[in-house]
Amino acid sequence: MNSLRIEERDDRVIVTLNRPEKRNAIDAGMVAALHELCASLEERPRLLLLTGGAAGVFAGGADIGQLRDRGRIEALAGINVGIFERLRRLPMPSLAAVDGPALGGGAELAYACDLRICTSRAFFGQPEVRLGIMAGAGATYRLPALVGETLAKEMLFTGRRVPAAEALAIRLVNRVVEEPDELLPAAHALLDEIAAGSALAVRLTKLAVDAPAAHPVAELLGQAVLFEDDEKRERMEEFLSRRRPS
Repeated sequence: MNSLRIEERDDRVIVTLNRPEKRNAIDAGMVAALHELCASLEERPRLLLLTGGAAGVFAGGADIGQLRDRGRIEALAGINVGIFERLRRLPMPSLAAVDGPALGGGAELAYACDLRICTSRAFFGQPEVRLGIMAGAGATYRLPALVGETLAKEMLFTGRRVPAAEALAIRLVNRVVEEPDELLPAAHALLDEIAAGSALAVRLTKLAVDAPAAHPVAELLGQAVLFEDDEKRERMEEFLSRRRPS
């Protein structure tokens, strides 16, 4: 687990990518560590905050030294896409806090999170075609869903880097902060907003939104569970009591 630094709290887990000497490049060791993290969050669901630490980089991409030596068998195994899919399916919301570059697999790691905030010096890009490969860990379908097909194709075809201001304008990120030291407080503030709600309601909402095909049945089933939940009754009774005349 050396490639990740993990801080556990009651309602969230803060994970810092920890390969600063390699610009947090995603290698097999980090993938294994992320699988262990996912197993823990599947067993005990909590919010996830994922960040690149104080090195001024979120993740510079997949480890090129390892990619160079992979063949079609490894490509078909979906080493990186597998862990990113698992991150995406976590029971509770995840938030990527991005400072500096998020490129290639690093950008795809951020896309796999439910929410993204970044600093003003952050930027995102998919340079894979310039290395003779294609974005193969989620960008070809997550990026169009996030920013639209036309812009996603431009980013994927050219490898152009998208700076923070543009990322906010195209809704690739939820928020931008000016300074690096504002990033984690802003990330925790957003998670605090989520944590203020019913954990079960948040979990079922995420499940409905992430369903492979949007369907009213997903909402109906989630709502049916919540209508029988004691916390729902307590929260609504509290709401009504604040509005009753004294």
